[in-house]
Amino acid sequence: MLMKKMFFICSNARATLPPAMQDRDRQEPSTRLVAAGRRRGRGARSNRSGRFEGVRRSEFDDGWEGAGELEALKTEVREEPARSIITRNDSPDISFDQSINPYRGCEHGCIYCYARPTHCYLGHSAGLDFETKLYAKTNAPELLERELANPHYQPKLIALGTNTDPYQPIERERGITRRILKVLARASHPVGIVTKSALVVRDIDILAPMAERGLAKVALSVTTLDRRLARAMEPRAASPGKRLEAIRLLSEAGIPASVMVAPIVPALNDREIERILEAAREAGAREAGYVLLRLPLELKELFREWLETEFPGRASHVINVLRSMHGGRDYVAEFGVRQRGTGPYAEQISARFRLAAKRLGLNERRQPLRTDLFERPVLRGQQMSLL
Repeated sequence: MLMKKMFFICSNARATLPPAMQDRDRQEPSTRLVAAGRRRGRGARSNRSGRFEGVRRSEFDDGWEGAGELEALKTEVREEPARSIITRNDSPDISFDQSINPYRGCEHGCIYCYARPTHCYLGHSAGLDFETKLYAKTNAPELLERELANPHYQPKLIALGTNTDPYQPIERERGITRRILKVLARASHPVGIVTKSALVVRDIDILAPMAERGLAKVALSVTTLDRRLARAMEPRAASPGKRLEAIRLLSEAGIPASVMVAPIVPALNDREIERILEAAREAGAREAGYVLLRLPLELKELFREWLETEFPGRASHVINVLRSMHGGRDYVAEFGVRQRGTGPYAEQISARFRLAAKRLGLNERRQPLRTDLFERPVLRGQQMSLL
């Protein structure tokens, strides 16, 4: 009986690998890609080991059967009760200092996602593991209510969708994001949402009354209007048309809707800046922003693998232009630079975006959310205030 598997070989010392595997280790990254049939519907091309792993993984054919006989990778969701739910940051180039991420990992599979390296803290790969090994913070709403009830808590905007998408496909069944919104609505607490999923319109019944009181706004990320490019870059995210329709429905419901042209990938989607802004403005967006492609840590190799398979004739040009905006490096983590870049090409993108936004009347009036309506939750067993 023939064996029907393709195994991962692991080693923390290259010298212990068989000669054939040592030769394979010296080959180009493309030889380490997971077979197309296995990664069907996924963004990453490999499952490279993370920087914290003591072993290195490489998929190889054992010679008995081809990878085409193996099943496609399936999404696994693990329940992960969290110890705390509000994350705080002091980054000067981010417009919020409180956020909530209901899930770890993201099934959308966006190849450019800067959050991919965070999966390495869990002992996983930033590649295919990030899109297939997901964690659901099942107790997030209860924890949130407890943290809001703390007498020392001071209300500030809470952002949803800062690391992984709160409306990724598993939200349809899990509903953690919706439960979080219900907690925030009861407490009259402001929330800002960033997503690339049309599923956000499901929660208009919660968001519209909040928005009427100045407590909610939503930003849709639109990377491209080209359906084929979107499918390649963001294989399980909503189509560009669906996202624009979500902007329209949110706006018609009275919920402030904005568009994020993110990320802008030089020599790939930067030519679409004006068209994306025009389409979003027509759909009802009143604010807009953009972020350049960021390639921290493991992401730089994962993105290169994707480029080499999807756009082999353009890959080196894309990387060279990107590096020109980061002082000759793949990425500069410096505040104020990491999201905008420097140099002539970065300045050109900034000018194009600014002029297009001005012409379309975007960002003329930014609407801050209110914190003065906050009502601290009263937990079971707590005594209500007399005043």
